[in-house]
Amino acid sequence: MDGGKGYLRLLIVVGGGLSFAAAGYVLFVEFPDSLAELLGTVLVVAVVAVGVRIAGSIADSLFPSYDVAEVAIEGPITRRGGGGPLPSSPRATPADGVVDQIDRANEDENVRALLVKLNTPGGEVVPSDDIKRAAERFDGPTIAYATDVCASGGYWIASGCDELWARDASIVGSIGVVGSRVNASDLAEKVGLSYEGFTAGKYKDAGNSLKEMSDDERAYLQGLIDDFYGEFVERVSEGRDLEPSLIRETEARVYLGERAIELGLVDELGTRRDVEEALAERLGVDEVAVEEFRPSTPLVERVGGGARAVAYAFGAGLSGVVDDREFRLRF
Repeated sequence: MDGGKGYLRLLIVVGGGLSFAAAGYVLFVEFPDSLAELLGTVLVVAVVAVGVRIAGSIADSLFPSYDVAEVAIEGPITRRGGGGPLPSSPRATPADGVVDQIDRANEDENVRALLVKLNTPGGEVVPSDDIKRAAERFDGPTIAYATDVCASGGYWIASGCDELWARDASIVGSIGVVGSRVNASDLAEKVGLSYEGFTAGKYKDAGNSLKEMSDDERAYLQGLIDDFYGEFVERVSEGRDLEPSLIRETEARVYLGERAIELGLVDELGTRRDVEEALAERLGVDEVAVEEFRPSTPLVERVGGGARAVAYAFGAGLSGVVDDREFRLRF
C-alpha cells in the first residue's frame, strides 16, 4: 500500500478516536454530577471503542489497505465444488465461485493486480476454462503462483495469467486430457442384469458402462479426447508462448520446478515473498498489501459442506466407483 495513503488512513482512525473520546467526555463526564462520573468514564471508553471502529471503517472505504487481490484454487476443479447423489471431495474448488471472486476483484477500484494461488491436480474441462477466461479478463497484472501442485486444468488456468511462478519442489505440467468409464458389463452379467438401450443416434449411449464398447465407439470417444487435447495444446501454446511441438513432447508428464523452468513451463521460481516483491515492482510501489477474496457461502451450503466432508471421509472410494458409471472427460 502507498505510504501516503497509509498515513492518511492512520490519521483518520486516530482523529476519529480522539473526536469520539472528546464527545464522550463532554457528554458523560463534564456535564453529569459526581455521582455519574464513574459510569461516565465507562461510557467514555465504550464510545471511544465504537468511534475507533467507525473511523476504521470509514478509513478502509476511503483508503483501503490492499492493492492486490488473491484467489485460491485448491483441490479438484468442479462446477460448484460438490453436489450429486454421492459425496465429492470436500476440498474441491467451485469454479463459479472463483470466477465471481475474480470478477469482483476486477470491479474493485482498489485492486491493481491479481494473484492466483494454485494447488490443484486439475479437474473438469469447462469449469477450468471458465476460470482461465476470468483471469484473462482481469484488467491489470496477473501472476499465477503454484504451491504444491499445478497440473492439468490448473496449468490451463495458469496459461491465462501473465506469469507463472512456482517453488523448487512444485509439481507442474500434466498437459493432457483423460476420458474414463467403468466397464461393469461382466458384473451385470454375473448378477443377472442386461442392458437394453433405446436411442436415436448411433453414438447416443457410447461409453455406457453396462454394455461392451464397440471398436467404432472407442474410436469416436478417443477422437473427442484428441480434439480436447489439441485445444489444450493450442491454448497453452498461445498463453505461454511455447511451440506446440514442445508441449506435445512432454506427453502429459509432470516436472519439478527446476526442470519446468528449463522447459519454459514456468517463468520464475520463488517464495510467496518473492512473488509479492515482483508484484510491487510491477505496480511501482515499495510493497503490496494482498487481500484474499473469498466466495460468499450461504449458511445452508456451509453446513452441507461439513456433512459432505464427513461422508467423504468414509465413502470416497465407493463414490469414485459408482459415480463414474458413464464416460467422463476431465483435465
